[in-house]
Amino acid sequence: MSLALDDIRVIETASGMAGPMAGRLLGDWGADVIHIEHPIRGDMGRDARRLLGTLYAKATSGRRIPSDINYSVENHNCNKRSMTLDLSQEHGQKILYRMLKNADVLLMNFRPRELTKFNLEYDTLSRINPRLIYANVTGYGRKGPDQDLPGYDFNAFWARTGILRVLLTPDMVPPTTPMALGDRAAALAFACGIMTALFVRERTGVGQEVDVSLFNTGVFVNANDIGGALVTGQDRQNVNREDLGNVLLGSYKTKDNRWLRIAVNQPDRYWSKVCSALELEDVEHDSRFNSFNSRIENHLALFRILEETFLTRTLDEWKIRLTEAGLPWAPIASLPEVISDQQARANDFFAAYDHPTYGPIEIVANPMHLSKTPASVKRPAPEFGQHTEEILLEYDYTWEDIAQFKEQGVIA
Repeated sequence: MSLALDDIRVIETASGMAGPMAGRLLGDWGADVIHIEHPIRGDMGRDARRLLGTLYAKATSGRRIPSDINYSVENHNCNKRSMTLDLSQEHGQKILYRMLKNADVLLMNFRPRELTKFNLEYDTLSRINPRLIYANVTGYGRKGPDQDLPGYDFNAFWARTGILRVLLTPDMVPPTTPMALGDRAAALAFACGIMTALFVRERTGVGQEVDVSLFNTGVFVNANDIGGALVTGQDRQNVNREDLGNVLLGSYKTKDNRWLRIAVNQPDRYWSKVCSALELEDVEHDSRFNSFNSRIENHLALFRILEETFLTRTLDEWKIRLTEAGLPWAPIASLPEVISDQQARANDFFAAYDHPTYGPIEIVANPMHLSKTPASVKRPAPEFGQHTEEILLEYDYTWEDIAQFKEQGVIA
């Protein structure tokens, strides 16, 4: 059976991580994704080689894992072809217009003022191709007073959405956030919107706009707490972990200085099993703890008991006891533990392929598993501008045209 998006052509001008990851997901399902990069600067993600590589080989901050392999580019840009094109030049725009005549999707991450600057407004492009899915991801959305502010994962997703706020405990400094986590959340929303628009086009024959932002995605991800604010007008009250009413839903340190997270959000259902696994049979029937309400009322005393108990065994010892008891829990895993997790491996969380430079490597796989048309990695991330000439020839440009474009700086 063919791949899900065979014969779908995606023109991607997006740089960074949110847009390119959405394009990569489409490429995983078989779309022909042409990743357009600036002839001089390239995709900003390529700077990750400098940030992630030898420059930080002796870094002690722990912010990034040093490697000579630009794993960020591999994760975000595999299954694509790369061409260079300067969209600020008229010739560059004309080349893009020609490419869009038979394209299915245009995938971008331009602010509204940049769309105007590069003559890429929807009204202009939909006249060229009424079937075009015009997809743009921004920091803050296409309308409003802040539409043209620079929006990145750190500010638009984590900070302004309240996500960092709800993670805080009293007197806690806002933590350093995982790099581009919000970008990838937005990429999932972006890919979902594009796929829906393609489905609608199959029914109607007409393309449309797909508009996603990091800010909006972050608000959606934080919907539970924001939902409370919407109906009450109040902020969330942040507390220390010992002050949580249900202390069976928290993190505890083990004897070997590891941490685990128990996730008993149905306390009455699991209370007996918790006490059995922790050998706290006397606590189970203690009048302070033998009902949901009494446990809430005496949560601090119960927290102290649990805290002391978890310190009596190692993480491996607790793993056996908690798992055999059928309790919802998980170790707070290190990254090497995640990539060797048998459950992750059994469910194909990682994709392996042979890279022409690095040899056999793995990247994080597409998280959406289709039984008949599964995602796959057919090609590694392209080198900068690797397919420029090949692609231009496909659009009936000549070698003389290509030489002229290079001379003018339209392509690299």
